[in-house]
Amino acid sequence: MTESAPARVLRLTAATLDVTTRELDPIEDLLAYADPAHPLAWLRRGDGMVGFGSAAMIEVGGHRANPPEGSQAAALAETWRAVAAAASVTDEVGLPGTGLIAFGALSFDPASAMASTLVVPQFVFGRRAGRSWVTTIHRAGAEAPINPSVRDWGPAWSATVGPGELDAPGYQAAVRAGLEAIAAGEVSKVVLARDLTGSVPAGADLRRLVRALATGYPDVWTYAVDGIIGASPETLVTVSGGTITARVLAGTAPRGADADGDTEASVALAASGKDQDEHRFAVESVLRTLRPHTSALTASEQPFALKLPNVWHLATDVEGIVAPGVSALDLVGVLHPTAAVAGTPTAAALKVIRRIEPFDRGRYAGPVGWIDASGDGEWAIALRSAQFGDGGHISAHAGAGIVLGSDPEAELLETRMKFRPIVDALA
Repeated sequence: MTESAPARVLRLTAATLDVTTRELDPIEDLLAYADPAHPLAWLRRGDGMVGFGSAAMIEVGGHRANPPEGSQAAALAETWRAVAAAASVTDEVGLPGTGLIAFGALSFDPASAMASTLVVPQFVFGRRAGRSWVTTIHRAGAEAPINPSVRDWGPAWSATVGPGELDAPGYQAAVRAGLEAIAAGEVSKVVLARDLTGSVPAGADLRRLVRALATGYPDVWTYAVDGIIGASPETLVTVSGGTITARVLAGTAPRGADADGDTEASVALAASGKDQDEHRFAVESVLRTLRPHTSALTASEQPFALKLPNVWHLATDVEGIVAPGVSALDLVGVLHPTAAVAGTPTAAALKVIRRIEPFDRGRYAGPVGWIDASGDGEWAIALRSAQFGDGGHISAHAGAGIVLGSDPEAELLETRMKFRPIVDALA
């Protein structure tokens, strides 16, 4: 595995965690148990988990002036193993997401000013396969906290957003700079993003944003972790009982205005040489990275067109058997950043991104998900998202893969499509 950077364990020290999961009567509204100001959530098709409170936090990075050496994900994975090994766990349910878990959000770039974190909630409320549960997590020897009650929903709100550091003309200039880097032989592909910034009203119930995304995009991962909220169509990696699955997305087209136009858009995407090239780079990158850590790794021979409410994506599913002792977070460390969100070759693409983009991506396009005590978990790429900071400040990002033949105006239009889910939900 990749050499890791040092991690800090906050609000935990060497204390052992006591963890108890018990079954509940069916929970109708998981988000009713989340913190309105700091929601923790991982939802898809009505199932998932929400967290409340913080029993512990593990943090690495966040030192832009002097970035740590090594993989932040590897550091988190190493520390998580120690925390999990010391924990006392009673799990009466035994479903994915029960027992000891942590929600995680990692920065895109290890040089980011924003740290990568794992948050261990005091409470996790979950629902899966028709069963509901609550997990309570606290320090050994301490009195178990009382389950939080359902929290009333705050009033509806809307955000104000506008161009950030890279406006539309600036983004087209950035794409041209990316094409120059490709022509110079620096990279074969580079993914360049632009930003929107704005604010939300004081005291806004951020669960409303989570619910809007989960309702509007039920087939993707809706997440809220340590200040980043979004709905990602791209599974970075899932590990469950020794099996690994991943879904690679690269190549995008807008949905058609009617049924015939929609079919034409899907067919045109599948036939696009530019989009097929972009997709191939992404798939080859994932397969090459995963092979040393898996066996029987397979991928579909041809990409399929994945239909989302606002766009079509070229998609390829990958499946294999994970090597003994390898956790989901270990695989996050070797996979991130993928060619789908950085470019090819990865190290060179990161240098181009740092040179061209005038902002810190933070956790946009970084890994987001959860991990349990056995190392199983589900991780996506933090796309279609907004980051919430102090004073109600928000920033959102959307990007496009730049390859030979990319058109700056077309790439700008692609970012507008990708902004739609989060901008509509914020409105």
